[in-house]
Amino acid sequence: MAKMATGSREEALDIVQESMLKLVQRYGGRDESEWQPLFYRILQSKIRDWYRRSRVRNRWRVWFSGDVDDDVIEPHLRHGVETQTPQPDQHLGGVQLAAQLEGALQQLPLRQQQAFLLRAWEGMDVKQTATAMGCSAGSVKTHYSRAVHRMRELLGHCWEEER
Repeated sequence: MAKMATGSREEALDIVQESMLKLVQRYGGRDESEWQPLFYRILQSKIRDWYRRSRVRNRWRVWFSGDVDDDVIEPHLRHGVETQTPQPDQHLGGVQLAAQLEGALQQLPLRQQQAFLLRAWEGMDVKQTATAMGCSAGSVKTHYSRAVHRMRELLGHCWEEER
C-alpha cells in the first residue's frame, strides 16, 4: 500500500517502519485483535504526512514556473519527489540557490514573508494561513501574490540559469 502510494520502495519502507513503531509505542498494550485496524489507520496517516512533505519540497520548484493559482500549481506537484543523490555541481548549485532564496525572502515585507512561507513552505491553504496570520483570506491572497511576483523579480536570473 505504501509503495503504491509513494512509488518508491525506500520511502514505503520508511513509512511502514514509522507506522509500526508508532503502533508499538502507543497501542502495544491493547488487545492483538485491535492491532490490524490501528496499524492501517496509522499507515494512512503517515502516507498523508508523506504527501504533505512532498508537496512542500516540490513547491519551491513549481512556484517559479507560472501562475500562483493552486489549480495551476497542484498538477505539477503530483509528479513526485526526486530521490536520487545530486552530482556535486548540482548540489553546489542548490546550495547557492538556497542562499539566494533566503536573501530574497529577507527583502520581502513581513506580511508577504509570512504569507509566502506559510503557503509555499508550510503548505497551508488560504484559510489556514489567514487564521495563522490573523487576517482575511483576501489579504492572504494579496500578500502571497505580491510575494511571489517580487520573488520572481529578485530571483528571475537564478531561475533562468537553472532552466
